[in-house]
Amino acid sequence: MTGVPIHHDCEALMIVITAPTGNIGRPLLATLLESAAEDLRVIVRDPARLPAAARDRVDVITGSHGDADVLDRAFDGADAVFWLVPPDASQTPHDGFSGFTQPAAKAFAAHGVGHVVGVSALGRGTPVADRAGLVTATLAMDDLIAGSGVAYRALANPSFFENFLEDCDSIRDEGVFVDVVDADRKAPLVAVADIAAVAAGLLLDRSWTGIDSVPVLGPQDLSPNDLARIMTEQLGRPVRYERQPFEELHATLAGYGLNAEFVQAVVDMKRAKDAGLDASVVRTPDTASPTSFEQWCAETLAPAVRG
Repeated sequence: MTGVPIHHDCEALMIVITAPTGNIGRPLLATLLESAAEDLRVIVRDPARLPAAARDRVDVITGSHGDADVLDRAFDGADAVFWLVPPDASQTPHDGFSGFTQPAAKAFAAHGVGHVVGVSALGRGTPVADRAGLVTATLAMDDLIAGSGVAYRALANPSFFENFLEDCDSIRDEGVFVDVVDADRKAPLVAVADIAAVAAGLLLDRSWTGIDSVPVLGPQDLSPNDLARIMTEQLGRPVRYERQPFEELHATLAGYGLNAEFVQAVVDMKRAKDAGLDASVVRTPDTASPTSFEQWCAETLAPAVRG
């Protein structure tokens, strides 16, 4: 992706990072530490999960970023916030996204936070946006943040390459990965490291104002059949795609004892993606990101399957 130019003020300002030990937060924190341009604060439930090299260089607030008291401490003196809500399968999508974010929206305003970068999803403005399950809930969360008075950039992401790590066992043992979309349905996919890079650029250069989304689309659209071909090439073993019926996905998720509305929201999201939810934005040099699926398979999936 075309990088946002980095501007450093003479006076160091505070950036707050939520979910700093997660798939996106980890590389984001590393990038911001490398820049050494601004003071960093993290909100983390378990500080022991932070990289050892980071612990002495960041201000650590222990707790949940859904807790108003924790946010009051974390946002004191903060100029910018990276906001990520991990999906909670024990709650309804509304409670898990907008409900979780409500204290933050109030705290942004109370503490005069100027800029927020949030992890969101593609699909706004599409015919299926209002019935896309978890994506619909995510877009409602964006609206809540946008209404708080901050300058906001929603990182509009497709599905992540990293989701395939959940299929490591079946890829290793059976040469199969499973999803519910049509085998020839091409869609963008992205590496979480690329999302982190875009977030870092936005957090370090806060010359932007207003409300907008920033698509992060990866370098090309790929179908499940394309993915199977690339996995086969990169892993050196046959891998095929198996399409699962939506009803079977619903039954599997429900069997885990998850919140019933959350289960339905996952199925609705998948159904919307099969209807073209992620195909709404044209890839340009500004919306493309560099990591190819071939590269990701070689560097990440192959060692995980072998391991």
